[in-house]
Amino acid sequence: MHRRDGSTAVFTVYAVQVFQRKDFPDAKVYGPAARPELRVITCGGGYSRRTGYRGNVVVFARFTVGHPALTLPLRLG
Repeated sequence: MHRRDGSTAVFTVYAVQVFQRKDFPDAKVYGPAARPELRVITCGGGYSRRTGYRGNVVVFARFTVGHPALTLPLRLG
């Protein structure tokens, strides 16, 4: 992620958790953090054709550094 100052924001994953639909922790996932974070939410927790996914997988990542010269390689194929 490029920032206004031209540096690239680097985030480090510190947790990956699976939550059942009925136990989804809204405050933990959508609530404020002490410093910049990313929270990536996707389907998970088992699948049933009748009811769909039973829960969500959440990846938690914290801002690590703004790197001025970091460019990520683009890989196709």
